[in-house]
Amino acid sequence: MKLRKALGVAIGTVGATALANRLLQSRADEFEPFLPGSQRTYRWRGFDIAYTEAGDPADPDLVLFHGINAAAGNHEFHTVFERLAEEYHVVAPDLPGFGHSDRPPLLYSASLMTTFVRDFIDDESEDATVVASSLTGAYAALAADETDLSELVLVCPTDTSMGDRSVARRSLLRAPLVGTAIYNLVVSKPSIRHFHADHGYYDMDKLTDDVVDYEWTSGHQPGARFAPASFVSGFLDPVDDLGDALATLDVPVTLVWGEDADITPLSSGRDLAERADATLVVFGDSLLLPHVEHPAQFVDVVNGDLATVTVETEQ
Repeated sequence: MKLRKALGVAIGTVGATALANRLLQSRADEFEPFLPGSQRTYRWRGFDIAYTEAGDPADPDLVLFHGINAAAGNHEFHTVFERLAEEYHVVAPDLPGFGHSDRPPLLYSASLMTTFVRDFIDDESEDATVVASSLTGAYAALAADETDLSELVLVCPTDTSMGDRSVARRSLLRAPLVGTAIYNLVVSKPSIRHFHADHGYYDMDKLTDDVVDYEWTSGHQPGARFAPASFVSGFLDPVDDLGDALATLDVPVTLVWGEDADITPLSSGRDLAERADATLVVFGDSLLLPHVEHPAQFVDVVNGDLATVTVETEQ
């Protein structure tokens, strides 16, 4: 009887978990792009890659690559996108496996992401200024040596996210039932706010309900957990060293850093700037998202006007 009861409890738990997963996904209706502009599709290696375009095509090209987290997407640039489009022809893709791009159940890797960044720059821009955030900054730096761009602006770039690679951790998050349940917890609204408060936003008053709602909806789309599963298990960390990659480039590199960032501390930015002979721009009252919290100053940096920010190292 005890065994029968235990089996009944287990079956009930599994059934309740499956039902909860289905209910959460059913509540996440199809979601509209967050950035204003023309919505385009770039066909790449079997993926439909969504991107938003704005500005005069006759203006210089500017490509924006968002960072990587559980609910990442090009909406990361929502505070600067329209301002940048006043001076540039701006394109902002959702990386493969994120946002409005296709999210097939692949084993996502750093090499896949780096190749995508390189090909997108080659195919969708010409002599562009490229902005990339966090881990995607490493992909952009690695791709920059093989493509045509005019300048690289990296926001708190890193080549390390979750430490050593773990097949077990990746497999757990990819599992249909348990993995979905765990991922649903990670992209719950309280969890989204927690992670932003922990290392994203210096001033949480700047995180709007619209952004939280969008990230929740994005996180509950079909296939949403597969790319983050590779992220949290370390498989999106590139093998190549970011500092070495930057040091070999012959294009201007600007590093933008939040003074109070702790996951990628300012000391890391100073070290990278020295190794790469790059310009280091430091934003006060900022963690990992200085471009989100201080949009006017960030636009000034992209435009080459450094008068409104602190420059610690100059080329």
